[in-house]
Amino acid sequence: MMKRFAFPLLAILFTGSSVLAQQQTVTIATVNNPDMIELKKLSTKFEADNPSIKLNWVVLEENTLRQKVTTDAATGGGQLDLFFIGLYEAPIFGKLGLLKPIENLPAEYDVDDVFKSIRDGLSYNGKLYALPFNGESSMLMYRKDLFDEKGFKVPEQATYDDIKKWADALTDKSKGVYGITLRGKPGWGENMAYIDTLLNTYGATWFDMKWQPTIESPEWKEALTFYIDLMKKDGPPGASGNGFNENLALFASGKAAMWIDATSGAGPLFDKKESQVSDKVAFATAPIAKTPNGAHWLWSWALAIPIKAKNADAALKFAEWATSKEYIKLAAADVGWPRIPPGTRKSTYDNQEYLAAAPFAAVTLKAMQTADPNNPCIKPVPYTGVQFVGIPEFQAIGTTVGQNIAGALTGATTLDAALKSSQTAAERAVKKGGYLK
Repeated sequence: MMKRFAFPLLAILFTGSSVLAQQQTVTIATVNNPDMIELKKLSTKFEADNPSIKLNWVVLEENTLRQKVTTDAATGGGQLDLFFIGLYEAPIFGKLGLLKPIENLPAEYDVDDVFKSIRDGLSYNGKLYALPFNGESSMLMYRKDLFDEKGFKVPEQATYDDIKKWADALTDKSKGVYGITLRGKPGWGENMAYIDTLLNTYGATWFDMKWQPTIESPEWKEALTFYIDLMKKDGPPGASGNGFNENLALFASGKAAMWIDATSGAGPLFDKKESQVSDKVAFATAPIAKTPNGAHWLWSWALAIPIKAKNADAALKFAEWATSKEYIKLAAADVGWPRIPPGTRKSTYDNQEYLAAAPFAAVTLKAMQTADPNNPCIKPVPYTGVQFVGIPEFQAIGTTVGQNIAGALTGATTLDAALKSSQTAAERAVKKGGYLK
């Protein structure tokens, strides 16, 4: 009996060892947003279907993710095989040769189904450098029950004067309810993502056509005075520590009457398992002040492969799966249609089941379709990007300015001092970069 089974047993053992030896580990760096946490959960199905690929997840908060990704890409460290970036990094990293171009996608992926504005934003010189996992703009999310109690109606296009009036009336600190919550955590993609839209709609710019910084302009001061005064009077305590996830948690727990932020926050707020206000939340276009230009952003969290990735083929295989029509259906089956990663594919917004389940879908789609990164300001500017300036130096500039504004919000410095310091930092950066002579 021993002789009869010895060879097959050895064959099984050697085959198992061979599979393990050939298994590729794909290390993925992701932001800790709800859509990505769900992806990590569902990725066990990908591993089951692809036993030769093991996924190693590095889950980070937004600012830390950006630092790690930039360092790994710029140094060619090779620690990561796949990472989440967006419309800011993809063309810059692509131009610098830091990413592998996305090529030879299978026909069933249907790349033409992906919104062109997102594809264009993730491309450089006609080449795609990242596959979009979700897409978003920004919008107003508000408590319909609280608005109804006061008799407030949200018009088709609210203004920031409306926002102030509503926030003042709806703040009830004795009940722990704040009229509004907005990003305050410093970072070019944290507080500055929202603040940039506020600056744009107040008529401000980062630079004039000669790349001279314009941060000490009256428009910057007016916009930021509004922001700081509003947050101090009607915002939650500790606002300088709140980014997207913190504000999502505040609103979902019933502590805020309004929130202006990413449209991707709507799905979690509409989820009864995650949100205490799922039956009370409503959605509207982002407010404007003096101009609609740049009042709402365009963004996508997308999967890209660094040029020095050790397991690039396996990374691409997972990226295709995670951004496919099939994954969207898988997410819908697990958490419901309102919670799918939104904003990437035309087919999603042609799906009547999704439209019926997600009342925010139309607002999201309109916001994404009307966001114009090529004309972010009412004045002519030498850059593209709504909530960022599309130059490599902006990552450092935006973060420095975000820190200065957070300091003004907490009272650690005056707004005038924050603007002066920011102007100096921006001028130094663009001079060093060769933009400003």
